[in-house]
Amino acid sequence: MAASSSLRLILGSSSSSRRQILSEMGYKFTLLSADIDEKEIRKEKPEELVVALAHAKADAIMEKLQNNGMMKEILDSQESTLLITADQVVVHDGVIREKPSTPEEARKFIKGYSESHAATIGSVLVTNVKSGARKEGWDKAEVYFHKIPDEVVESLIEEGNVFYVAGGLLVEHPLISPLVEAIVGTIDSVMGLPKSLTEKLINESLQEP
Repeated sequence: MAASSSLRLILGSSSSSRRQILSEMGYKFTLLSADIDEKEIRKEKPEELVVALAHAKADAIMEKLQNNGMMKEILDSQESTLLITADQVVVHDGVIREKPSTPEEARKFIKGYSESHAATIGSVLVTNVKSGARKEGWDKAEVYFHKIPDEVVESLIEEGNVFYVAGGLLVEHPLISPLVEAIVGTIDSVMGLPKSLTEKLINESLQEP
């Protein structure tokens, strides 16, 4: 659904995948990144972790809006302004995986996907910037792979994009996409922004008084 002219969206993410997905949904938006230390927030359950991280990102961006003068502009405007934040982890063999921090960790992560499937758990949080009201949710998908050859693993590590995504999981990458056997769920959820959940939370936020 395309955005109406009375809706202003802010995407609180530096993820190129999330930018692509929100554009595909027909929305125009402003980009702001949260710049938080994600390692400071710990939860046992992956669903709780990704929701907590989305809230922390929203808190940081709301503070940024106050400090850079955008909040006054938003409050003075007639538009509805919504902030979208999101987070994702990969769960593999019962262990939560965030972004790999070393080539060794990335290698271990990616090689492991040849042996057993990966699950992505992703949150979406929509904050009404004027009222502060928030709507949250999370989505899960599973990815099954054929064997991933060592040369593919090394190419991905050398290229470096694996260090910017949860679990080093890049299903849309041209080297990886032919090796995906099956996805249970949606590709947009795996890529970090489930479209149907995002649309639902945007609509719910716009219906708030």
